[in-house]
Amino acid sequence: MDTIGIIAGSGQFPALVARGAKRNGLRVAICGFHGNTDAGLAAEADAFVMLHLGQLGALIDFFKKNNAKTVCMAGAINKPKALDFRPDLRAAKLLFKLGGKNKGDDALLRAVANELHSEDITVVRPEELAPDLRSPSGILGRHKPDDDVKADIRFGWKTAKALGALDIGQCVVVRNGVVIAVEGIEGTDATLVRGGELGGPNCTAVKVLKPGQDERLDLPSIDAGTIALLAQHRYACLAFEAGKTLFFDQQAALKTARDHNIAIVGIPPEADAFFESW
Repeated sequence: MDTIGIIAGSGQFPALVARGAKRNGLRVAICGFHGNTDAGLAAEADAFVMLHLGQLGALIDFFKKNNAKTVCMAGAINKPKALDFRPDLRAAKLLFKLGGKNKGDDALLRAVANELHSEDITVVRPEELAPDLRSPSGILGRHKPDDDVKADIRFGWKTAKALGALDIGQCVVVRNGVVIAVEGIEGTDATLVRGGELGGPNCTAVKVLKPGQDERLDLPSIDAGTIALLAQHRYACLAFEAGKTLFFDQQAALKTARDHNIAIVGIPPEADAFFESW
């Protein structure tokens, strides 16, 4: 039986990927991280290890020991905590090779993927094992954005793509053509809270894939908790990149959006044509 390795962060995604792998007849080897990964994830694995962030050599040794020639990354890593990691010799060499180059999310994940590739371990897209998580396009649910919100979506889309090209973050919050909050190291949830507190009711959040981002490594994701935050802070809309965003708990999320009059919009690849159709 072939083995797939999962580099697991927090949330339900690693478990969903593991179950999808088993349905496909694969053995599952999971590497989690202290302070990020739920220890209960071990129940989904044929082999499991919990490491500290920065133990790159031990991670590679674990997958080689379990003959995992294919690996995927699933789940979130707490970015502020990640700044405190203590690299082992292999991770330190990787950081040294990066030198003064960009050390944003995508750059670091690409470097780790290249390190795995050097050991004949191929990194694949995790959602291939959980295809139902890919987000649909169009206006989801019953609430439609009004003209002011549509303008904010267009503005937020261009702004998020520009910031993403700098490997800063995936999410921006806008209102009436003004940028209220930009995602940095704190993550999307904290950005939404800050945006709601600063902008007040009727903000629009836009979440996108960074231009040039490696889709194997860190797709944007939303879930019922995301929509609950929007409801708590009386957002008008959430727009995201359809097909390139993972959407967990869709039914529960859309019910919350419906109950709180939040427009949920999946923007297709032909974004300009989609905007023109409005």
